[in-house]
Amino acid sequence: MASKKYSFLAGLLCLFTSYGFAQTTTTTGSIGAYDPADSSVIPSRRMPQHTEFMNGTYNYPAKPKNMWEIGIKAGSFTVNGDVDGKFFSPGFGVHIRKAFGYLFSARLEYVYGIAKGLSWQGSSQTSYGQGGTGNPWQRLGYTGTVYNNYKSKVQDLSLEGLFSLNNIMFHQSRPKVNVYALVGVGASIYDVKVNALNGSTPYDFSGIPAGTYKTRKDVKDALKNLMDDSYETDAENAKTRRPNLFGKTLRPVGQLGGGIAFKLNNRVNLALEDRVSITKDDLYDGVQWTERGDFTRDFDTYNFLSLGLNFNIGSKSVEPLWWINPLDYAYQEIRKPRLMILPKPVLPDADGDGITDQFDQEQTPQGVPVDSHGVSLDTDGDGVPDARDKEKITPTYCQPVDADGVGKCPCPDSTCFAGYTKTGACEAALGTLPSVTFSGNGVSLNNDAKALLASVASRLRNSPECKIVVTGYCASSKSEQQRSWDRVNAVISYMVEKEGISQDRFFWNYGQEGGDCNTIDLRAAASDEQGQTTVPAPHPNLRRSK
Repeated sequence: MASKKYSFLAGLLCLFTSYGFAQTTTTTGSIGAYDPADSSVIPSRRMPQHTEFMNGTYNYPAKPKNMWEIGIKAGSFTVNGDVDGKFFSPGFGVHIRKAFGYLFSARLEYVYGIAKGLSWQGSSQTSYGQGGTGNPWQRLGYTGTVYNNYKSKVQDLSLEGLFSLNNIMFHQSRPKVNVYALVGVGASIYDVKVNALNGSTPYDFSGIPAGTYKTRKDVKDALKNLMDDSYETDAENAKTRRPNLFGKTLRPVGQLGGGIAFKLNNRVNLALEDRVSITKDDLYDGVQWTERGDFTRDFDTYNFLSLGLNFNIGSKSVEPLWWINPLDYAYQEIRKPRLMILPKPVLPDADGDGITDQFDQEQTPQGVPVDSHGVSLDTDGDGVPDARDKEKITPTYCQPVDADGVGKCPCPDSTCFAGYTKTGACEAALGTLPSVTFSGNGVSLNNDAKALLASVASRLRNSPECKIVVTGYCASSKSEQQRSWDRVNAVISYMVEKEGISQDRFFWNYGQEGGDCNTIDLRAAASDEQGQTTVPAPHPNLRRSK
């Protein structure tokens, strides 16, 4: 009987465990969600702690109000005693449960069960039994072999402590399956009846199979055919020697058990539980001594295997704490600080140029202008940093320069330019202009590109008669045409809006072939060169802003 019971229990555990783990990806709903900063779920007596926590003077958040649980259950109720019990006998229970922490909760539970049993081994011990009502078979005058049976109605009320075994989880947020163990104490009353009469006539057990070759099935089939289901006779009991309540024997009991609950949603869960009640009484099955005839006292226990539906009740409260992982808050703060008080970061900058040492490629003297990499600026590219350059814009035809950045031009007056076209003059004045590089499909300028354009703008200010051509490449598709236009536009817009250079000094030249798609080239325009200073977007619907 026990093996069948636990095989059934194992099967149910496998079924619901697979269900529970299949639900682990379910998103937690808003009901019962716990935010340590939410004062509405903090009871008034813990508000001082909550205030200190929010002010950063206390490390631990206040414990929130959490819901109560009420539950109903039904299942198989069996007595484990001297007589073989029937596994599928009905039992019912109700409880109310409250958490006192994330791991421990207490439960007040009432259980009512009806257990039945029938022994397939005959007994001739018609004289055993002491006190109380005595042996029923003896009272009814049986003298031969009898077959012990019983129908026991048991009620108990117990206070139980429950311990959640998987609430603290290091690799998952809230559990969808809760495994728990329980221990408790309580009291039970019971009343046992025996099926000893057919109407008012004792049974004649002489026709029941006997001898070496009898089988359990043969005996039980014969007994079922012989006996009715009346259970009319009081079994042996100790009412005169034990406390009683409502005319039934009253006994203290202890409980041990465990269960597994499966969250259906934040208000409802399904629980599979097995609870064993330990008694110091040998009459829960109506037989005080073992049927072996050795008159050894063997105290009975009873078992309640149940499937229950539990409901969380309460408003302005979080879920019962056994459904909350206490590491949630800590991990959230480590991953993405929200309430954590963080010190202001201090990044070292040894040379004080505004570029942190982590990214600074040159330790420069104080006050020296630098680019985004911390390298001294050299606007005219003559090899002398601006901080020491006494001629910051030296035309390329006057280079190389001396140690002070001063160039040596080949001619002191304008006669040197005789025979030169204006185009040559602008090329000489502006020098070789840098190219601007973009990454991926982006159309925004990085800090390096802005530094290059700043040097170009400086040259244009010193040569107000010169214009430049801004060239972009690639036009094999609409998206490439638009991306080329966007990048040319990004360069010209920066020069106009940030550097203050007039729009009419830039000629548009996008979607050309023979160049790198990610590069925008700049060159001095010839004196007689014509170009467009404004060009509409070829495919506005594909235009990118960054």
